[in-house]
Amino acid sequence: MVVISVMRALIARDLQLAARVGGSGALSLVFFLMIVALVPFALGPDLNLLSRIGPAILWLSAVLATLIGLDRLFQADEEDGSLDLMTGAPAPMEMVVLAKVIAHWLTTGLPLALASPLFGLLVALDGTAMGATALTLLVGTPALTFIGAVGAALTASIRRGGLILAVLVLPLMIPTLIFGVSATEAASGGTVPFTTPLLILSGLSLIAAVIGTFAAAAALRWSE
Repeated sequence: MVVISVMRALIARDLQLAARVGGSGALSLVFFLMIVALVPFALGPDLNLLSRIGPAILWLSAVLATLIGLDRLFQADEEDGSLDLMTGAPAPMEMVVLAKVIAHWLTTGLPLALASPLFGLLVALDGTAMGATALTLLVGTPALTFIGAVGAALTASIRRGGLILAVLVLPLMIPTLIFGVSATEAASGGTVPFTTPLLILSGLSLIAAVIGTFAAAAALRWSE
């Protein structure tokens, strides 16, 4: 019960901080919108081309937008000493990491998934593709966040470590990107059933949640 109470308190704390200072969620949404809005200008007015590669555009935009604010996931707590207090809390470090990652996903990944149908209008997606994209982002963005958490933990003690973080985690996000786009394309009449890549995407999120939580906790302990 103590562990659950600590997790709830940490999640509520991070959500309150995100709401109070604006957080990275709004920045991620704005960055997401900027990429989705600019790509059609680069590709031209071919709506068929836009609708065909629209899911890939949305997923790539989501991957890049997820990086916004990840470098501050643990760094802010490292700088003000909060991380030391969390280390001495009754809950293990893995639970602290899990709580902070969940709070970060609620303010970044979840809004991206919910906003994707609206942004899908900019790339000429039909209703089926919009719904599939939203579902795949809802399932796949936790994997992106947990993978990013490992990089955030490794760079927590490095000032301005955002570029290093991106170099570390972007290659690891490629499988999630591939299966996210594949699932969306399958829903729009692909050669494989929609559930196949969706289940793989779900598996990637579960694996990332387990490995990412323990790896990030180990990295934070190592940096002390």
